[in-house]
Amino acid sequence: MRSSTSSSDAAATDGAATFDAAADADRFERPGFVRLTASDRPGVAQPVPERDVPAQPWRRIFVLAMLGAAVLLAGWEAYWRTWDATPGYRNSAGAWAEQRARINAGEGDATVLVGTSRVLFDVQLPVWEQVTGERPIQLALEGTSPLPVLEDLAADPDFTGRVLVDVTPDLFFSGYAYRGDAVKHYHDRGPAQRIGHWLSKHLLETRLAFYDPDFALPTVLRRQAWPARDGLPPRTRVRKLMVLGPDRNTHIWPRVEFDAAYRTLVQDIWAEDFGGPLPGMHTPALKRAAIDAQIARTLKAVDALRARGVRVVFVRPPSDGRYYAYEQQHLPRAETWDLLLARSGLPGVHFEDHPSMRGLELPEWSHLSARDARRYTAALATTIERERLWDAAAPAATRTAQRAP
Repeated sequence: MRSSTSSSDAAATDGAATFDAAADADRFERPGFVRLTASDRPGVAQPVPERDVPAQPWRRIFVLAMLGAAVLLAGWEAYWRTWDATPGYRNSAGAWAEQRARINAGEGDATVLVGTSRVLFDVQLPVWEQVTGERPIQLALEGTSPLPVLEDLAADPDFTGRVLVDVTPDLFFSGYAYRGDAVKHYHDRGPAQRIGHWLSKHLLETRLAFYDPDFALPTVLRRQAWPARDGLPPRTRVRKLMVLGPDRNTHIWPRVEFDAAYRTLVQDIWAEDFGGPLPGMHTPALKRAAIDAQIARTLKAVDALRARGVRVVFVRPPSDGRYYAYEQQHLPRAETWDLLLARSGLPGVHFEDHPSMRGLELPEWSHLSARDARRYTAALATTIERERLWDAAAPAATRTAQRAP
């Protein structure tokens, strides 16, 4: 039996291949309309093909293509306008970075809001300014624990102001950070990102309703009723919820408040997560470890901030309905909020402790209506001022200096 690596076998095979190729070449003739290739000219360089552009009414074709695109865009815009969509600012990483940059551009002593969509929706910057005389910097991010932003501020020596930290239980104590990459974007962005954001904000966002990410064609296609894969739980993407201003002052989208079907859709999306404990918290020991880890992260950031004289106050915004029941079942106050205040020694404002912050309207259980967001902001800012919570949050050395004659 001959070896599979025998040189005589290889020679015989090569010879047979050469013979077969020559025979095939003799038998095959390319049709006249087929362009010759390099294999048809052994040893001769392949010439650059020349192909005449056919005579066509190219100007008319271009004009018709542009008109067709304009008609399609106008139709898409008109469709979403009938759905109560209006041009508005995008909640992009560039928009967040623009506000974050104010701290490094001379506003390091400002009041800064960090947290989830609750403090983003529920704290109205104009109302806060009316009560306190100062318009805060809004750095809250939807679906995101405040800790990435708090840690970023702790590492920034330019920040010496005051920070209000939103404690939404399921995000704060899990550490989940859906938009955590916004911090990295701020530090890594270059001229292209800055220019792109400026062009988007000033030329597109205030003119086109369909420019909202929720109305983009790929987003619309993704949320169609495609067949579900076996064994996968339902996961519906969160729909449009907010209206954003140029400095990220935000309120709930009116359709969530006044369209019962849309409001129910949003509630159903939240309810998809109410089936059991949060990821990583399936046993009491795991839940305690997760909560302790997030509190430890918080204390480390707070210690760095307070070493520079920064004052920190925690806030627990309202929730209602099934969302509140879920929070009470899996992250009760005694195991989360009370523990955070006890370990940090810092003041906090829990909506349950103040009659002026209870009984407000939360259309989809998690965010206040536009009207009640203004009421809540006035009550929150007034409470912090009246109870002098910023003073209570000051480091001991600062309080001693304030009391000195």
